[in-house]
Amino acid sequence: MKFIDEARIEVIAGNGGSGSASMRREKFIEFGGPDGGDGGRGGTVYAIADRNINTLIDYRFSKTHLAKNGEPGRGADCYGRAGDDIDLRVPVGTIIEDLETGERIADLTVHGERLMLAKGGEGGWGNIHFKSSTNRAPRQKTAGKPGERRKLKLELKVLADVGLLGMPNAGKSTFITAVSNARPKIADYPFTTLHPNLGVVRSGPEKSFVIADIPGLIEGAAEGAGLGHRFLRHLQRTGVLLHLVDLAPFDELVDTVAQAKAIVNELLKYDQGLHSKPRWLVLNKIDMIEPEERIKRVKAFVKAYGWKGPVFEISALTGQGCQTLCFAIQGYLDDQNTKRDEQEERDADVRFQNSFEKDNL
Repeated sequence: MKFIDEARIEVIAGNGGSGSASMRREKFIEFGGPDGGDGGRGGTVYAIADRNINTLIDYRFSKTHLAKNGEPGRGADCYGRAGDDIDLRVPVGTIIEDLETGERIADLTVHGERLMLAKGGEGGWGNIHFKSSTNRAPRQKTAGKPGERRKLKLELKVLADVGLLGMPNAGKSTFITAVSNARPKIADYPFTTLHPNLGVVRSGPEKSFVIADIPGLIEGAAEGAGLGHRFLRHLQRTGVLLHLVDLAPFDELVDTVAQAKAIVNELLKYDQGLHSKPRWLVLNKIDMIEPEERIKRVKAFVKAYGWKGPVFEISALTGQGCQTLCFAIQGYLDDQNTKRDEQEERDADVRFQNSFEKDNL
């Protein structure tokens, strides 16, 4: 299935049905009175997050989504039937924006989360609502209200704990294949990965995390070089970035330090928040370097790069160092989750204390 992470659609809710202005007509009943029923409400359009969907391809070609109108009311106190609601199922991680106002309507990050996109119109009143002691035979009725109509932009940002960053052919796809259940295409030419891939890494009997692999970046991506910045949005939700560097490029004239710095500059051009995320340096393809030479090359790279953060040496092809890296990632994520839970508890305590003090003033 083709990976589509952006779409523009129009949603149109159903109109409410008109009320009825009917009078009861039966044999032997001289003054039947009004019996016109109300119109049915129009159908409402909802969006619902579904973890079983991973692309917006259904909305790339189906642009308009129209709910049914409510039926009009009828005589004999018959109320019109409401129009059927429709649910638009979207991947978890979908952001919905109003194209006309630019307002962000929702960020669906939980499976089963449901959001109203366009409300159906209310049904009109029948004449039974207008009878009174002075108006015994009302002829009034009201028309149904129109349903809402909106033009929306859908944008998918995948949910992952860890994001892979690096030049084309740095070994990102090989790494995600080695440590997770993902099976992306792997080949010996650049830009083999054309869309994000997600994999679940099992780091223990009851522990796991999700890792995201995006197409490789090159210098000038901000100006559209390579695949540009199109897929960087999928790293914005991650907790930590792994910057994979090919320590043994086929072309010995390649300046790996300059390439690594270029990637970081591209992050800065795209988003300051993404550039500020925790980032670990992962030196890949160490199996292609002799042990003695490897130590020298690693030290030289780290010094020239000016790196002060965590450094890991791995071989995605043989699996060397991958388990150690995965355990370190799991430990880091556990620590972050613990800190977040403790902060939420402190915030809840503060809110409770403020509420208590306000109630006792």
